[in-house]
Amino acid sequence: MKIEFAAAPSAAGAIAVPVYTDAVLSPAAQAIDASSGGAIKRAIAASRFAGKPAQTLEIMAPSGSSASRVVLFGLGDKDKRTGSTLEKAAAAVVAKLLISGETRLSIQFDGETDGDGAARAGLGARLAAYRYDQFRTKLKDDQKPSLTELVIAVKDVDGAKAAWTGWGAVADGVDLAREVTNLPPNILNPETYAKKIEGMAECGLEIEILDEVQMTELGMGALLGVGQASEFESKIAIMKWSGGKEGEKPLLFVGKGLTFDSGGISLKPGAGMDEMRGDMGGSAAVVGLMRALAGRKANVNAIGIVGLVENMPDGNAQRPGDIVTAMSGTTIEILNTDAEGRLVLADVLWYAQDRFDPKLIIDLATLTGAILIGLGNTRAGIFSNSDEIAAQLSSAGDASDEPVWRMPLGPDYEKHIETKNADIKNVGEGRLAGSISAAEFLKCFVNDKPWCHIDIAGTAMGGMGGKDDPRQPSWGTGWGVRILDRFVRDNYEG
Repeated sequence: MKIEFAAAPSAAGAIAVPVYTDAVLSPAAQAIDASSGGAIKRAIAASRFAGKPAQTLEIMAPSGSSASRVVLFGLGDKDKRTGSTLEKAAAAVVAKLLISGETRLSIQFDGETDGDGAARAGLGARLAAYRYDQFRTKLKDDQKPSLTELVIAVKDVDGAKAAWTGWGAVADGVDLAREVTNLPPNILNPETYAKKIEGMAECGLEIEILDEVQMTELGMGALLGVGQASEFESKIAIMKWSGGKEGEKPLLFVGKGLTFDSGGISLKPGAGMDEMRGDMGGSAAVVGLMRALAGRKANVNAIGIVGLVENMPDGNAQRPGDIVTAMSGTTIEILNTDAEGRLVLADVLWYAQDRFDPKLIIDLATLTGAILIGLGNTRAGIFSNSDEIAAQLSSAGDASDEPVWRMPLGPDYEKHIETKNADIKNVGEGRLAGSISAAEFLKCFVNDKPWCHIDIAGTAMGGMGGKDDPRQPSWGTGWGVRILDRFVRDNYEG
């Protein structure tokens, strides 16, 4: 969908105008009401529309207006409006008209918001317009998106266009993260995923791919053990953005990229196993973030590294009872082959900090079902050795509507991964503190670097309750791009 910013709405197509709490009309809504002989107020009186945030009311072909239809959208209390409010409002309008047959839409803000707010509305519109239809070959015309043009009318056109450079890049990153999460595992495997990442060099990123020969030479026994039964070779993809000062230490983002996780020999139940195509959601967030940083030419040095692996059962599969040696030299007893993501991250984390000496490390992974029990699917869990980073991420999560909740770490939980047979084991004590013991495992591979682990098993897939948020139309949510971009913007750019 093409998005433009202009001083006035388009002369044709649909128009959307804001209304505040208790159905208080904005100047734009008042003008249409006056020209249509009170059609706006009559429609509101006959409905339950009250101007609540993201609430909509559609009026077809009102008299006295050239618009094919008018959509009223709620902005809530005028003094409590935020960028999130604007995003959701624009998203609600786009979601309502996306397959309506309408091709052109104008959202008229005029003096109701500044340029950055208009650009945030554009972000909401883009997020709502995402569709994963590439394999749906039998769609009827009335099931296909018709909306192709969006004009956002705002007084500060230049400010909106400047802000859109950044927010549009974030939309690109989220769309990319959703795409790779949604792709089926017969299409996206470690090898094809690596090739897709290589194509991101067109965005200005420096790309490097490590293969199994190189990983073997590096001693990555933990990662290689997970993928040894797959017919597809495991890969590590490195994405580098050098937009900051020369010589300044980079921010490091690491993602788990299990393109499919059967559980291996510790086979998962059949019901719901298809959703394990999304077990690469952590890598999707990192890939999307790097796309966003490059797209908006972020003033920061950043490196994204993702471990791309498929976990399958066959005669060569890793077994419960195996002991592997990670790149760090740490020996790991494998008690459950379905606790595989932490093994992949162990080697990637160690390699990344050893090679790049980063300022800080953030890893993302769909790591444990236990985090769903604790936090549901609206918040991700964070585990950190740095109060500063944890606070920065919490603030960025609230600002981007990708909230997080900090979970504990400490000596009491370190005991959960102790074993008599190796340095550590890859699962904790039964069902107790599953997410925390997984984070304690990862902590073994970050030394004293400032670090945060984000468990996104509840937020990366399933739509995150998208029925309540029009910005989330997709099973693959793209969660993580927005919080990480905000984290970088607010704390690490000059």
